[in-house]
Amino acid sequence: MSKKLILSAFLLCVISLTNAQNWLTDIASAKELASKENKHIILVFQGSDWCAPCIKLDREIWSTPEFIKYSKEHFIMVKADFPRKSKNKLSENQQKQNNQLMEKYNTQGYFPFVAVIDNNGKMLGSTGYKKTNPTEYIKILTSFK
Repeated sequence: MSKKLILSAFLLCVISLTNAQNWLTDIASAKELASKENKHIILVFQGSDWCAPCIKLDREIWSTPEFIKYSKEHFIMVKADFPRKSKNKLSENQQKQNNQLMEKYNTQGYFPFVAVIDNNGKMLGSTGYKKTNPTEYIKILTSFK
């Protein structure tokens, strides 16, 4: 009985990992990967522990199987998080990187702010939270060329 339980838990973990979104936090690595794979970068500015629209965007779009599958094939996903709770505090280096990204791409300080950029760092377009489905959100993101 315990072997079945352990096997079930293991399979659940494997399935969860294969369906998880692969978020990067380093823009230099993202640009390198985007160049190598000929993909655009989706740079998401969010407040993961305080911004209600950010949390909705994550739940309604980023975490859906449809978006995860599409993004793995077409985008390099980068997250610039700005949490407020001390338990979610970023490292000093990560916070500095996120601040630099904010100064370059999100000068108005909007949350969530979704920038589509090319592998050289040129912004192609931007959007934010929209009450829509993953298919329509993908259409918005792919309209920026």
